[in-house]
Amino acid sequence: MIFSLRDAIDILIVAYVVYRVIRSIQGTRATTLVKGLAVIFASSVVARALSLRTVSWLLDQTTTLVLVALPVVFYPELRRGLEQIGRGQLFNWPLGRGAAREAMDLEAVCRAAAQLSARRVGALIAFQRKTGLDEYIEAGVRLDALVSSELLLNIFEPGVPLHDGGVIIAGGRIVSAACVFPLTDARLSGGLGTRHRAAVGLSEQTDAVVVVVSEETGVISLAVGGSLRRYLTESRLREQLAFHLQGGELS
Repeated sequence: MIFSLRDAIDILIVAYVVYRVIRSIQGTRATTLVKGLAVIFASSVVARALSLRTVSWLLDQTTTLVLVALPVVFYPELRRGLEQIGRGQLFNWPLGRGAAREAMDLEAVCRAAAQLSARRVGALIAFQRKTGLDEYIEAGVRLDALVSSELLLNIFEPGVPLHDGGVIIAGGRIVSAACVFPLTDARLSGGLGTRHRAAVGLSEQTDAVVVVVSEETGVISLAVGGSLRRYLTESRLREQLAFHLQGGELS
């Protein structure tokens, strides 16, 4: 059998499609499911090799049930994937973002947070990291805009329809506003309201980094990993965000 140019093209196309599928599900609930299916498949192979008929039968039935339930459980993810194919995004080559652009985004957020703090205007801004926030993005108002302090100030301006809820920044874009985040069940210190509970709650359930500005006191806080760091100045917020999002160093 001769390996031809057509075979090479065939392999490259399949490899690229698989790569884009993996990127699209990375950080979503589908990632956990794929890992679970891999464990079931590996266990099935081992059971067949050891001639464990009952175990093999149970694993086969489990696999069938999971595959049947897939379209129902992951309907939102499947719909999003089909929409991306329809918009031609499946074949867009992912471009990296430079450090300069990321630094500008952080600067815009810190500047907006400082101005909102001075005016005692509440704000809630979440940075997506590895864990996808698609379920919160879809529930909010889609924006897909460049990160700028002016836009953030307008979003959180009292009386504006998008004022309530949180903003999600992902991939260097403000992807959604007026998002509803899960509230933490942990006991927070007195004087902390819904915004702080939402910030901590999202950071508990995901690896997001969440900036929150108190409407009552103007205090800037940062929620990471279920903990809340309060009384941050603009410069300290900048250091914290650089540390968690860019791998910088804290002084």
